[in-house]
This record gives sequence, C-alpha cells and structure tokens, in this order.
Amino acid sequence: MNKLLGNAPRHPGLWRDLPADNAGANTEVSMLTTSDQGRNELKHLCPQLAQLSHQGRWIVLISPPNIGYKDLLAQAGVRMDRVLLVHAKDEVETLWAMERALTSGTSSAVLCWSSSLAPRDERRLQLVAKSAVAMGVIFQDVNAHSHGNPCHQAAIPMTLSNQFQPLH
Repeated sequence: MNKLLGNAPRHPGLWRDLPADNAGANTEVSMLTTSDQGRNELKHLCPQLAQLSHQGRWIVLISPPNIGYKDLLAQAGVRMDRVLLVHAKDEVETLWAMERALTSGTSSAVLCWSSSLAPRDERRLQLVAKSAVAMGVIFQDVNAHSHGNPCHQAAIPMTLSNQFQPLH
C-alpha cells in the first residue's frame, strides 16, 4: 500500500505529491525581535532568499515597512519577479496571509512584519509551523510594543536579537 501512496502526505485531506526538492527544506517559523523594523535581519537573510528565489516559488513579504527592502533584495540577487507583496489591513489579515503562504506549497519563504503577537496568535503559528512547507520569519519591532503602553517597556528586552527563535 505504501508503494501506491508514493511520497504523498499521510493526512487524508492532502493527497497530492510533495515536490522532491522540498525534502529537508528549512520549514521553521522564527520570530525575530528587532529595533530597526527588521532591516539588519533582512540583510542577513538576503543570501538565503536569493538562493530560494531561484527555485521558482514565491518569496512572500507581508506588510513590510518602508526600510528599503527592494534595494536590499535586488542587491543580494533575489529574483524580483518571484517576490510577492501582501499589504494586509490589520493584524488578523496579516496572520491569515502568513498561515496561507506557509502552508500553500507555492512559497519558499514568508517574511511577516508584526507589531505584537498575542499568546493565542503565537500558539496558532506554532501549530501552523508543524505543517509549513516554507521558511517563515516574523519580525516584531521592539519600538511598536512601547508606543501603546509604557508598562510594556520593562517587559520587552531592548537588545537586537540576531538568533532565530523557532516557534516549535
């Protein structure tokens, strides 16, 4: 019976073959806390994004701020015809777009900019990460946390995180 299924997922709702080049792909969803809207982290990710863009799948940017990301990506050799911009109107739409892009099988990488995530949303992304078929990165701006409530300043570390923190 295994021979009949090939390399199809074992979930009954997913009876499609997975691409062979997806085996061993980096499918972690990482959360990065940044003080510059993710510009430095994006610079570090650019070589990997350039390599992924040549696989023919999308590099999805969800709600990116104006940090010169187009120039950064182009200078790194990212195929700009494989970059898909999604401008979400709110946080709910942002998370929905990220979830769909991570699990659709049409994306190599999904980069999302968010002001803050509620614990419920973090848990939801942990569950999505288990079925993700693309690399995911969430940029959380430290400065966005402190605008609404001064109490959050003490709880948020003010150092730039260069280490990826997987959600699962």
